[in-house]
Amino acid sequence: MFITKKHLTRRTVLRGVGTALALPLLDAMIPAHTALAQTAAKATPHLGFIYFPHGAVQAQWTPTGEGQIGDFKDILKPLDKYKSMTTVFSNIDNQAAVGPVHALSPGTWLSCVHPAMSQEAHGGTTADQIAAAQIGQDTPLPSLEVATETHGGGGFCDRDYGCSYSGTISFRTPTTPLPMENDPRKLFIRLFGQGDNAAERARLSKQYASLLDMVGEEAKELQRVLGPSDQAMLSDYLESVREIERRIQKMEARDLSHVDIPDAPKAEAIAFDQRINLMFDLVSLAFQANMTRIFTFMVAAEVSGQTYNHIGVSDAFHPLSHHNNEQAKMDRLVKVQAYHTGVFAKFLDKLAKMPDGDGTMLEHSLFLYGSNMSNSNAHNHYPLPVSIVGGWKGVKGGQHIVPAEHTPLANVLLTFLDKAGIPQDKIGDSTGKLLEV
Repeated sequence: MFITKKHLTRRTVLRGVGTALALPLLDAMIPAHTALAQTAAKATPHLGFIYFPHGAVQAQWTPTGEGQIGDFKDILKPLDKYKSMTTVFSNIDNQAAVGPVHALSPGTWLSCVHPAMSQEAHGGTTADQIAAAQIGQDTPLPSLEVATETHGGGGFCDRDYGCSYSGTISFRTPTTPLPMENDPRKLFIRLFGQGDNAAERARLSKQYASLLDMVGEEAKELQRVLGPSDQAMLSDYLESVREIERRIQKMEARDLSHVDIPDAPKAEAIAFDQRINLMFDLVSLAFQANMTRIFTFMVAAEVSGQTYNHIGVSDAFHPLSHHNNEQAKMDRLVKVQAYHTGVFAKFLDKLAKMPDGDGTMLEHSLFLYGSNMSNSNAHNHYPLPVSIVGGWKGVKGGQHIVPAEHTPLANVLLTFLDKAGIPQDKIGDSTGKLLEV
């Protein structure tokens, strides 16, 4: 498709007294004789890393066929309609998680770095944050970290490794774990501002912006009379202020006329089924509003005591994962694991219907879906349930890839980032990319 209109800059705004209104992408903003895919409408990939704890019953995870996928078993069955966009891996291992399994599994999933023995965090930068540093800086939120349960509602602390790795899958640096937001109302406010509706958010946003201006000026005045060490400390503070101002400016410049933003969720207890679906819905809104391009999601906490009565499973998740190879318990565990995939599939349904540039949001996205545990009853890490789902260009899909035994999970991460246009020389204990993807 070629556009032959008069060219306006993509940054053209309508200016009034004290305000500037950003415009949506217009034909006139596309240079004459330029293909749509070569303009600002060309998509940057949206990436997601969705983690489920307690592994998977392998017999109901591994698809039939090698090379081309034959049939999905029960756990991945909800992804049937997206089979052509799905790649499943076998023989994947992550030695970084070996140790106190629940204490280390989440926080080492995306770094493949075994932490130093310490009560303080000292692991590895995770793949999501490597991506955020390269493609996340042009959005108000470089990355989004969400969960369904608090660390106290699951998770695990260890006397040798502390609590840093069990409650999050995202590390901005080896020593900086990022908290996972599990409250839908707080997540909504973080995305769209304080206030229960659009009018309240607009009013409060203006007040907040003017407060930041005041704090910034006062801080600069104070800096002139401080000693060197205090100046350095204040400089760090000003950098934080400038980052918040940057985010506010991007929020104010957004055109959200194409996004149907609901009122904020009520501050009350939400059933688990509603919560997990609502969190995925908020992530899809964040994608649509271009608030972020990268998210991580823990669909349940490590050592979760969550029950799944809404699908007929009254057992708490973690005790059920220790099934002692009893078939009835394994069947119920498979039902829980398939439920998680089903919620993920509903999220994909939303993205498949969401326009994005010259395609859909799903066509411009790539997701890692899996766990850092294999057999929950054995607490082992081989073979890990790992898959890549999404329509981003250059990813073949429809494949069951069976590399050499004990292939590092880091090779999957290296390949994932490479396909997203974020090539890395090495991640964790990686030995190379998986060329079949």
